[in-house]
Amino acid sequence: MDINEACRIIEGVRGGAILVATMGAMGAFDQLGAAQPRINSVPLMGGAASIGLGLAIGRPDRRVIVVDGDASLLMQLGGLATVAERQPRNFHHFVIRNGTQFSGFSNLATPAEDIVDFAAMAKAAGYRGASSFSDAAAFSEALPAILAEDGPIFTELRVTPPPPIPGANTQFEIPPQQFVRMGAEAVALSAWLAERGND
Repeated sequence: MDINEACRIIEGVRGGAILVATMGAMGAFDQLGAAQPRINSVPLMGGAASIGLGLAIGRPDRRVIVVDGDASLLMQLGGLATVAERQPRNFHHFVIRNGTQFSGFSNLATPAEDIVDFAAMAKAAGYRGASSFSDAAAFSEALPAILAEDGPIFTELRVTPPPPIPGANTQFEIPPQQFVRMGAEAVALSAWLAERGND
């Protein structure tokens, strides 16, 4: 499966769960028109799990779905232990694993791609369950049962990276709006949750 398929499957069953996405997943959910409740973890690369944990603790009445990236998670592996320590039952952590950084540009390989086992790391850290999928149909079939489990639950989604652009430069400027988007989304999410109370 590719990242768009993976995110489409998640969005299809998300319902009222709070969505925290980062990097490529953020763009995929944008294309899908994913609406509130939602916040993205860009440019805070590696912070998706921590943001999701805070939301899960603050709003135990709502499921929180974190859609992380493999390179992002590698930057903040301590997040796995922090989540596991708190054991939020409403926390579901998905990681898009395409084995690359700057996907669709230069597709730089992520460190230790051939040996890292994210699901095993999450399980060893103390997540209640961990699994891995590479087939869209199998993931789609299993997802309702995964979301019905008490968290924290970890699911690795192995996806094919987009083809690189020959000669792409990774030293590009991040658009200025990316530095204010996350703050604006935090304000919007807070207002959305306040309006709905514990419904």
